[in-house]
Amino acid sequence: MQLSQLDWFVFATYGVIALATGLYFARRAGVGMQEYFLSGQKLPWWLLGTSMVATTFSTDTPNLVTNIVRSDGVSGNWIWWSYLITGMCTVFFYAKLWRRSGVLTDMGFYELRYAGKPAAFLRGFRALYLGVFFNVMIMATVTLAAIKISGVLLGIDKYTTVLVAATITAAYSASSGLWGVVVTDLLLFTISMVGSLSAAYFALQRPEVGGLGGLINNPDLQGKLSLLPDFSDWTAVSSVLIVPLAVQWWSTWYPGAEPGGGGYVAQRMLAARNEKESVYSTLWFNVAHYALRPWPWILVALCSLLVYPTLESIQQRFPDLDPTIVGHDLAYPAMLVFLPSGLLGLVVASLAAAYMSTISTHLNWGAAYIVDDCYKRFWASDRSDAHYILVARLSTVVLVILASVVALWLDTARQAFQILLQIGAGTGLIFLLRWYWWRINAWGEVAAMVISFVVAVYFELIHFRTGLPELGAEAKLVAGVVITTVGWMTVTFLTPKTDAETLRSFYRKIHPIGPGWRPVVERMQLARSSESGEVPIDDAEATSGESLTAGFLAWFLGCVTVYAALFGTGYLLYGELVPGVFCLLLFISSATWLLRVLPHLGFAD
Repeated sequence: MQLSQLDWFVFATYGVIALATGLYFARRAGVGMQEYFLSGQKLPWWLLGTSMVATTFSTDTPNLVTNIVRSDGVSGNWIWWSYLITGMCTVFFYAKLWRRSGVLTDMGFYELRYAGKPAAFLRGFRALYLGVFFNVMIMATVTLAAIKISGVLLGIDKYTTVLVAATITAAYSASSGLWGVVVTDLLLFTISMVGSLSAAYFALQRPEVGGLGGLINNPDLQGKLSLLPDFSDWTAVSSVLIVPLAVQWWSTWYPGAEPGGGGYVAQRMLAARNEKESVYSTLWFNVAHYALRPWPWILVALCSLLVYPTLESIQQRFPDLDPTIVGHDLAYPAMLVFLPSGLLGLVVASLAAAYMSTISTHLNWGAAYIVDDCYKRFWASDRSDAHYILVARLSTVVLVILASVVALWLDTARQAFQILLQIGAGTGLIFLLRWYWWRINAWGEVAAMVISFVVAVYFELIHFRTGLPELGAEAKLVAGVVITTVGWMTVTFLTPKTDAETLRSFYRKIHPIGPGWRPVVERMQLARSSESGEVPIDDAEATSGESLTAGFLAWFLGCVTVYAALFGTGYLLYGELVPGVFCLLLFISSATWLLRVLPHLGFAD
């Protein structure tokens, strides 16, 4: 497939604008660490939320959704739709706490919450673990998708793709810091949405599809359209719906859907102007991520089943394509070859935008981990901000090189997705509890991280060699969750408690509500009473009007609002007016109620 001159012009124009926008902020980013990594905490909620959405809208995302739909039908998307529960939990319970913490990265939390050598070790080790290993894996999946897209649409080999894409993105990411990343993300997200909607429209126009009506009524797709799995098939229900909803959302750590927030999501919350904007930014992110974007990808994936019913048909259509990268995820870029001249260039630009927005974000927060939580914390604590920014820029280059190498090894985006889910299995609960339960300690977190990794290595590299029955992905996940959770809880209760002064300091700064900090609060009240002779006061003065009940209600309403919008859109596309209208009415009512609850969450500023 070759782009026309018009396509190349559109593509090149986008590239120049995006690169110029990013580089424009290079001077501002060089002012200091706060500007480079947090934009001076001056960013509004809508820009931060859009940046999060743009980051999760990567080149591998439509490929992943296409893989899921072709393999498991539309209902298979519950493997990531379930993370809305995680996301809304972050919105209403953790966003304001992160902003209140005042740390530069989420790794700085560890020496705020815990004390001594265990806290320092945890901060440094986890920074490298997430900032390098996990980060490289995520960027590798995005780069893999770029390889497949360029191979199909541009006829470019994987080595050239990696070299060009990585160089351009690293150039503006390293120079412009978070300012350039976030502002450029706004442009990239707009282009990406236009591209995905255009791809869906022209996919429906294919003669093999016959429009939306032809797609929905095609007998070959009847087993793929349902929003819920076939409840007569317990295996499918368990893997697609029960495990994600009952276990996965709270128990696993996955970038962009971390229980309690973390990574680039935490970075955006920390960069907000105040607590309220931190909450609103993550709310907008979850609405756009789960309700606004999925259906164009799903429609293209369904159309691809009629145009390319088998992997062999994809290979036949692109005979020069490397057979090692041909998978169901390749069907998405394969559908783009039918776009008209000019629009094809725009869609290719949108996919490049998706790549750049994700990679640039991961490079920025990964470099933040390396510089602030490792290099500055343990090796060079007394250097100038200019020195640290130079190290950050060098770290950016190293990270993009590592990601490129791993991308050349992977086969599919879903492969990497499953690996990362397994590695993070069982760690999620500790990330939820550490803010609200004083007894969580650093050793418990270390144990969770080590145990989950060992279990993942066993299932991926050793189990099949033992002669024991092979386990499905959901069985491995549940087993990993159980083993890891029991392990870190045991270690937590067998190791020393965090010292009292650190706990008091954390509580005074963060003011977490609920019964989990009652022993600490009671000791503080007794100490105050003995010193002043006054009657101990209630903990309410520290909560600034926050209500735990309001938080849970907002969490529930947020989930209902987004799921109603997602399903309502789907039912209307399917021509099912009654459930579609019902879902949209539910969306309106729950969203209205949610807006009335928000003022009761309590904000410090």
